Amino acid sequence: MEWFYLVIAGFFEVGWAMGLKYSQGFTRILLSAITVAGMVASFYFLSLSLKSLPLGNAYAIWTGIGTVGTVVSGIVLFNEPVDAARIICIVLIVAGIVGLKLIKV
Repeated sequence: MEWFYLVIAGFFEVGWAMGLKYSQGFTRILLSAITVAGMVASFYFLSLSLKSLPLGNAYAIWTGIGTVGTVVSGIVLFNEPVDAARIICIVLIVAGIVGLKLIKV
């Protein structure tokens, strides 16, 4: 169950990162409130996963999910550039996430 919590925390991290963009520097009140709620939810689910997962692995995976999800969202939603170097870096992050998941603790 701890891995499920960690993935949910990562998805909320992507959501609040996108919320930062849409809230326009916290000037849009409703979107700002949704963004802060996403932050709280992300930290809450991360804290649940940390009850049984090692801190280093969980934190790295959480930020990795957030990073990859945010980059992909930026490409899809905001037409951010896609080039070989960016794709290679995303693949390396995913490889790191998978590697940390496979490490037996």
